[in-house]
Amino acid sequence: MKSAIAKGGSGIDQLEIREVADPSPGPGEALVRLKAATLNYRDLLFITGRLGPGMTKDPEYVPMSCGAGEVVSVGDGVTRVKPGDRVSPIFALGWRSGRAPTMQMLGGLADGVARQLAVFEAEDLCLLPDELGDLEAATLTCAGLTAWNALFLPRPLQRGEWIAVQGTGGVSMAALQWAKGAGANVAVTSSSDAKLHRAKAMGADVTINYRTNPDWAAATRSALGGKGVDIVVDTAGAGEVEASAGLLNEGGLLAAIGNLSGNFNFGVEEVHGRRVANISVGNRDEQEAMIAFAADHGIRPVVDVVYDLDRLKDAMHHMESGKFFGKIGVNLI
Repeated sequence: MKSAIAKGGSGIDQLEIREVADPSPGPGEALVRLKAATLNYRDLLFITGRLGPGMTKDPEYVPMSCGAGEVVSVGDGVTRVKPGDRVSPIFALGWRSGRAPTMQMLGGLADGVARQLAVFEAEDLCLLPDELGDLEAATLTCAGLTAWNALFLPRPLQRGEWIAVQGTGGVSMAALQWAKGAGANVAVTSSSDAKLHRAKAMGADVTINYRTNPDWAAATRSALGGKGVDIVVDTAGAGEVEASAGLLNEGGLLAAIGNLSGNFNFGVEEVHGRRVANISVGNRDEQEAMIAFAADHGIRPVVDVVYDLDRLKDAMHHMESGKFFGKIGVNLI
């Protein structure tokens, strides 16, 4: 089988696609033929070393955390899945419930999904509904679930409320879709009018170009008739935390996720009297709830472009360019 092999901090161009031996499942395990995967910003942070050492398996690791495929075979004692089932693995292996994640996160300290076959503990797999295709399901494990918990975990979003999302990447567009499915309203910011038009077509209620409106928070509040929003899905990080907090209504929440314009806001609990919650993806129970919501509400996650596994370097450079909308897919077949 083919597998991508990376070394943390070595850079995109050092990534290799190798032929490696097919694995086989042991007791309690399932062999999955992975068919599709999608990139996350964390994949860039790990391979370029922007998060520092110790974040990836040493000396080499298989990148990427979001994938979907089909069970090929199972080991003794497996009852959760069977051959032929369509599945996706959870992000942090072993994190099936509760709020204490494991550190065995796919595409980091655990080998990820940029390969054609992989063995997982059967209990770390989620069944996929027919309503979601492989590429669509492959958007959900990290970006989709991060957006889900940003909206529904620390301060559950209510029908008719407003959220603001920064940019049009995977987390932001997932948050847009979850919010619209829940009957909420969404403001989207971007530096690209073309991307904002696409967001509008997906249901965004307000769109703000932060390049032509540098005080994007004030422009958003003006577009809302002087009102604020109830949740800001913060993918920008420390560089925009003041503006994000200033846009929130009383009782609102800044869901801290990313660092696109500065350091992460992790560790910050409050800004200008507004609560900050650090969002760390989610567990298996939450992933299953999110998948069911997507199927029930007819949500079709957005994959902008798809590369074959042999062109994973090109896919990562494309992500690095920022010239994409939603998710970048990787075909593993």
